[in-house]
Amino acid sequence: MTDWRRLRIALFVLAGIMIVGTIGYLILGFPLLDAVYQAVTTLTTVGFREVHPLSDAGKIFTIVLILFGVGTALYALGVLIQTLVEGDLRGVFGRRRMDRKIAEMHDHVIVCGWGRVGHAIVKEIGGSAPVVVLDLDAARLADSPHPWLAGDVSEDAVLLGAGIMRARALVAALDTDAGNLFVTLSARALRPDLFIVARVRVEDSVEKLMRAGADRVVNPQSIGGSRMAAFVLQPHVTEFLDVVMHDRDIEFRLEEVAVPAGSVVAERTLRDAQIRDLTGALVLALRNRAGEFVSNPAPEQMITAGDVLIAIGTSAELTALGGLVGS
Repeated sequence: MTDWRRLRIALFVLAGIMIVGTIGYLILGFPLLDAVYQAVTTLTTVGFREVHPLSDAGKIFTIVLILFGVGTALYALGVLIQTLVEGDLRGVFGRRRMDRKIAEMHDHVIVCGWGRVGHAIVKEIGGSAPVVVLDLDAARLADSPHPWLAGDVSEDAVLLGAGIMRARALVAALDTDAGNLFVTLSARALRPDLFIVARVRVEDSVEKLMRAGADRVVNPQSIGGSRMAAFVLQPHVTEFLDVVMHDRDIEFRLEEVAVPAGSVVAERTLRDAQIRDLTGALVLALRNRAGEFVSNPAPEQMITAGDVLIAIGTSAELTALGGLVGS
């Protein structure tokens, strides 16, 4: 239990005892202000005399109030001093501000695991989408530039606290395949429609993660090896693709644009849609609803709702493409 929660419970109980004390003195015949004053002086043990002489029933009630109330007041004071001495007060209120910030986030990406892979993922996402980082170790999360939450990421309560019901995607980037498997299962159970990307270390675990509900499974070691081999075989092509995909400062870049239902380009061919003429963007490939890629599609290629267009162009051209398609 956190210091803030202990302090909140103690203050809640103390307030309840204060109310009970005030009501008790009202029953004993005290006016309202005198009843509140008598309850406060009794609980704080300041030693002032009684406002009105107490009957035997009043004395018994005061004894009970002191036994229950003074202990609670001392406990609340002790928790408050502990929080101040240990320097946790700023962290407590900072945690509450961060929780409120997470509660206000929508269409964000949840990154589970704040290791080397998690750092790289967050850096690559950059400012393209808001991010919430999860990890079991709060000390590791101290350097996170984004809102974070410490806890067991396989637990529903932690995922719900990270706003999984409002998130656009989740990345399971823990150090173990078993951990990523549990995260994927929990996330898929909570959000059947959530896009989930899972990290894998052993190729035999790929199928298990897919069965657990991961939309994509990535092996960083395998991708790293392929990337290094590509630099050996085609360094200029590989570097160009990296620049186009990740460098936001260059004029041209690649973008994917989903075709929603009711789009003006749906059920039309590329020629009839006049995408190049109207936007200036060039469609390099199309992925249909079956997941199949059509590279360098012909002008007669039919566009249907649910397809994903992969296009290249300037930022303005790609924005125009998104506006035309209605994505």
